[in-house]
Amino acid sequence: MKHLFTIFLIAICLMLVQSEAIAQPKHGLTFRTLWYNYDNPEPAWKDWSDVLQTNGRGIELAYNRRLDGHTWLVIPVKVGTARRILEPSGLLSKNELLFNLDALAQYNIGKYSRVINPFVQLGIGSSWNVDDDFFDFNIPAGIGLNLRFIDDVFLNVTTQFRFSLENRPGWHHGIGATVYFGGEEEPEPPADKDGDGILDVTDKCPDVPGVAELMGCPDRDGDGIADGDDQCPDEAGVAALQGCPDTDNDGIADREDECPTEPGPAATAGCPDRDGDGVIDRNDRCPDTKGLASLNGCPDRDGDGIADGDDQCPDEKGTAAMMGCPDRDGDGLADKDDRCPDKAGPISNKGCPEIKAEDKAKLERAVKLVQFASGKATLLTKSYAILDEVVSVMNQYPEYNLSISGHTDSTGDDKMNQSLSERRAKTCYDYLVSKGIDAGRMSHAGFGETQPVADNATAAGRSQNRRVVFELFVK
Repeated sequence: MKHLFTIFLIAICLMLVQSEAIAQPKHGLTFRTLWYNYDNPEPAWKDWSDVLQTNGRGIELAYNRRLDGHTWLVIPVKVGTARRILEPSGLLSKNELLFNLDALAQYNIGKYSRVINPFVQLGIGSSWNVDDDFFDFNIPAGIGLNLRFIDDVFLNVTTQFRFSLENRPGWHHGIGATVYFGGEEEPEPPADKDGDGILDVTDKCPDVPGVAELMGCPDRDGDGIADGDDQCPDEAGVAALQGCPDTDNDGIADREDECPTEPGPAATAGCPDRDGDGVIDRNDRCPDTKGLASLNGCPDRDGDGIADGDDQCPDEKGTAAMMGCPDRDGDGLADKDDRCPDKAGPISNKGCPEIKAEDKAKLERAVKLVQFASGKATLLTKSYAILDEVVSVMNQYPEYNLSISGHTDSTGDDKMNQSLSERRAKTCYDYLVSKGIDAGRMSHAGFGETQPVADNATAAGRSQNRRVVFELFVK
């Protein structure tokens, strides 16, 4: 067992060496007085549970090493005595000298410097009964609390249960004090105020980061000319132009070149006329397309006096009011947006003429006069004439579409009414299609009894609610 104890000590030392590589520079020492509560070691009469618990007292000295902001490595050494019961009556006992050495990982709930800081512990440990020369491995697990008195000095309270790997589990309760110390400071680096790697003693520009080639002075544009001597310190240039660039290599510094990226003669301040339209590029809104001087060098394909770039209809002659687009019917809506470009109509009606009052009246009469056999979707013969009027209206307004909606009164089953309204709307739709109206211009739907226009409590109201509605609209 002593060999095992020696191996354990070596392992603890290795842990301490390893912690130096990863720990932050902070240490601590803890001193506690302890109270023990152990199970009696496995007597032959162990079924006498009332006398198996023994008590003891001890002291503890622990070294603490911080690994990060919350985690500590704790190495406690404990020395104390525990009373061992030797026979069931409990009258015969002896005090045994106990020695403990542990390695614990301690996690502080908050930063170690808080006034109130609870923590938890878990680790590996050993117990050595000096009198019996008996060695035992433990797994100690505990909780505790640090209460700060002054900076780095804490009252420490802890409770720990030691799971025995052989025969002596038990509780350790302790109270004491912890003192933290040993903060290490980074050595101050040599003075380099501007952080450019050149010490202030040799830096000609110690307050501004620079380069070694210029004795610490800056060269923002990297052209080899110190910013203090560079007339263009933010643009890499050439010595012949005092550090200023000449991007197009036309011998004119960019800051004086009105066209610095394209070579041109001094007569035009370095500007070319790429499209050869007589308007130099610096004044040409369309420098790569031959255009008109009156339009700042831009083309006008349709000749309406509006440059193609501003003309929403560049291939159709239009007016400025219509952004270069034509308006054939003169209704104030450009042909490209006009649903009826050859018939004048209000903008609110998408440029289409409004339906005449007499034609609206025909649609309203159809609502009242289109009738069906009772409870069926079969048109009465007298309804054909009025539907023919709807056909004539559709033919008169070819730009319009038609919606057909069927409705019933509230008499009868809701589902039957819904189905009946749909079938009646479809019957009218089919009749109009049979008269040559394009099916793509029409839609039909039924709404049952959900949209009454009169009181269903009276016969007259129910009669008004039984209807098919025809509505013209422009898409």
